[in-house]
Amino acid sequence: MSVHMDQLSWVDYERRVGEGVVVFLPCGATEQHGPHLPLGTDALLASAISAEVAMRVGGLVAPALSYGYKSQPKCGGGQHFCGTTSLDGATLSALVRDAVREFHRHGVRRLVLVLGHYENQWFVAEGIQLALRDLGPDAGLEVMRLEHWDFCREQTLTDVFPDGFPGFALEHAAVIETSLMLHFHPQLVALEKIPDDASADFPPYDMYPTRTEWVPPSGVLSSAKGSSAEKGQRLADDIVEGIAAAVCKEFAL
Repeated sequence: MSVHMDQLSWVDYERRVGEGVVVFLPCGATEQHGPHLPLGTDALLASAISAEVAMRVGGLVAPALSYGYKSQPKCGGGQHFCGTTSLDGATLSALVRDAVREFHRHGVRRLVLVLGHYENQWFVAEGIQLALRDLGPDAGLEVMRLEHWDFCREQTLTDVFPDGFPGFALEHAAVIETSLMLHFHPQLVALEKIPDDASADFPPYDMYPTRTEWVPPSGVLSSAKGSSAEKGQRLADDIVEGIAAAVCKEFAL
């Protein structure tokens, strides 16, 4: 039986929901990830990670929300790249609000939103909170929200970045995402196209309109050189194990 909700009939899905299944909703984006990774990287990774966790805990994975909040220069390169296709914050919150209410209508009582796009965090949180307010205190729905990179262990990051970890924001289209894509979707990675741009060096403030010259022309905020499927496996093991443990703890599985 598939772990993917959209590969089940409504009858099989209804049965799984009646059994108390945990449903995972990946939340990604359509956003440039340099010349070597696809536009759908955030949703692809959130979906792959959700599927791995679902297999461990007997869960189901819903189709990903594949448009995210506007790309920001300091963590996504910005809105000036062709292909980056973003939502207003209110639109994303409304989308999440509707999705949460729909899963509740199905009978889902344990829902996990797995974020793969840095800028989504607070707008997804807003959507969850608005949905729960709509449903009322007796709805019987518990929702977990998480960003998958937060489950990378410190020792793993030390080993993956022997010259020092640049931080998750600057890791856009860099070693972590490239290595995870090499692990989950190697056929979509073009290692030979990894750029030689220097890492971004942002000031401690933002400017509007955006200073696009602050962003490396490739859209890669720190070097992706040194990425490997082996590093991706190590990172994925941390993330999947950590999320599975959190889900089992909070939902008493």
